[in-house]
Parts: sequence; C-alpha cells; structure tokens
Amino acid sequence: MKYSIAGIQQVGVGVTDVKEAWAWYREHLGMDIRIFEDASIAGLMLPYTGNEPRERYAVLAFNLQGGGGFEIWQHTGKKPVYADEPHRLGDTGILITKVKSYNLEAAHCFLVRKGIAGLSGIQKDPEGRKSFFLKDPWGNLFQLCESSDFFHTMRPIHNGGVSGAVIGVSDMEKSFRVYRDLLGYDQVVYDINGHFMDLEYIEGSEGRFRRVLLRHSQPRKGAFSPLLGKTEIELVQALDRQPRQIFRDRMWGDPGFIHLCFDINGMDDLRETSASHGFPFTVDSAKSFDMGEAAGHFSYIEDPDGTLIEFVETHRLPLIKKLGWYLDLRKRNPEKPLPGWMLRAMRFNRVK
Repeated sequence: MKYSIAGIQQVGVGVTDVKEAWAWYREHLGMDIRIFEDASIAGLMLPYTGNEPRERYAVLAFNLQGGGGFEIWQHTGKKPVYADEPHRLGDTGILITKVKSYNLEAAHCFLVRKGIAGLSGIQKDPEGRKSFFLKDPWGNLFQLCESSDFFHTMRPIHNGGVSGAVIGVSDMEKSFRVYRDLLGYDQVVYDINGHFMDLEYIEGSEGRFRRVLLRHSQPRKGAFSPLLGKTEIELVQALDRQPRQIFRDRMWGDPGFIHLCFDINGMDDLRETSASHGFPFTVDSAKSFDMGEAAGHFSYIEDPDGTLIEFVETHRLPLIKKLGWYLDLRKRNPEKPLPGWMLRAMRFNRVK
C-alpha cells in the first residue's frame, strides 16, 4: 500500500511537569480530550536520549474542535535541560506551533481576560491573514491564526488545535525535499525575503529572512483526516547570520517543541520512499507499540537540519474509555475517514 498522510497528529512539547502544563493548555487552549496518559520507559529513542532508555511520563491531548494535538512529554528519570540561551527567529528546529482560530478577536480577548503576559497584538502576515502570538509560561511560542477549517465549533474556546508549524532551516532548497516532496506541502503561498513587521514580537526578528509558507494542494486521506484538517508549514531561513540548532547539546524530551508528528498509513512504503529521498528512518518501532490506551507503529526521520519528524500509523485508540470502547483501525479501509459521530464520541474522554 502506498503511503498517505491524514494530517498533523500532534506536536511534541517537552515540559518539566506534565500535569501542570496540561492544566494550562486545557484552560487556555482547550486541549482537554485525553487520547492516552502513560508512564513508562522510552526504550526506542536511543539515538536522541544519550543511548540510554529514559523514564518518562506523557499525555496526548486534543481539542475536539479540530486540528492536531499536543503530546506533552516529561523526563522523570533525569533533570530536564533548558536551552542555554533564548531561541532566535531562524534558529533551526520547530520555532512556533500554529493553532487555528475561528474567531481570532474573541480568542485574543479571552486570553487578555485570563491575564496572559506573553501575548502579542493582532497583526497580518504577508498573505493578509490575521494572527497573534502567545507564549506559554515555559517559553514555548504559539501563533493563533484565523481559519475557517474546523471539525466542530460549539464551545466557549475560540480555537482548535495544531494547524502547522514555523520551522527554522539553514538551506531552503534542501528543506523542500522533506516538506514539499515527502510530506506533500506542494503549494507555495508566498516566498519572500526581507524584514517582517508581523514577526517583531519574536526574539531575533530584527534581521533579514526568507519566509516560505507551504500548504498541501491535495486533500489529506485517512481515518482522522476530518478532525486533523488542513495544515501548513512555514519555513524561515536567516539571511544575515548563522543559525543555532534549537536542541543543540540537549535530548529529545527536554523542554521545547521536540518533534512534529504526522498521522499516516502505509509505513512500509513510506520507509522506502523516505530513504529514496535521502531521509532514512532513524527510529522505527518495527511493529505495534503500546502506550497504555493507544497502540500503533511509529518512526522518525530528520530534516536536513536535524529537526525531528515523527510518523505514526495508528492501530488502536480509545473512543470512550469509560465504556471500554476501543477502535481497531487495522480492520478498516485506511484511507476512509471515520464518521463524524464516532470522532465526536471522543468527547467522553474530556478532562476538566
């Protein structure tokens, strides 16, 4: 079976206290649907954990209004290590997680009323689309972007989940081989050089940059595609300085955005295709992994700057955990979307 991508499943967020961080993301971004919560040993990520299995505690949470989730991840067997200096625009790695909003002004007012200190004003990007930046208490940067692509909109939170990422790269053309050719972001919305007023909230934005906003022209396919929705990747290259690697001298799972994960089908074909593009799997679970309530097959590649891209082929997940109702996706057509009522049933996994 040829591989297909259903969408961005989640962004990995390394934190020092999962419960504290998840409570904040529930309150401010509506990430309250628990897919799994698991304490175990990460034994397959040895290339990125100092060649040692690491104890960890993780939660995968979604906003059921649509978009990808957060995999909130904490080292429990070692002290998490922060970067030795703030990240600057153009540094290589995941700089910003994009979150979609169907009422941007209302979302901004909601966060103002919450007393959020790390909040920018509303501005327009080069496409003319409105957005604003939000910094969480641990320094992670989110961009809330106006969007009309939502699965469900019946809650007081005026945003959905993950709709993309801003990724720093050192060579734009080399990066296209992953994001355009392998991940299917083949539509160039803009490709411009300069100094950008809409990014002035971000550390290091005073320089000159090349910005390329990519979207996928073909609809995504898969069980969760209606929930995950349309996504985009914005690549940013510093033109007048040498970028630093965001996770230099640190481990996967340390604080920050640790990976960008795609929900896929056809892992065997993806393995071959990725290798043929020059990006072999660096981690491959080889068979079904188990994370408590959920199970599947996962793998990782690195983009040309070492940014981690994860692929997950989901095998099983809880729809209504309280009733013991689990969905086995291996028994379905992998490209057929799940019916809306079945996806909405995950609301019974909501955590307040």
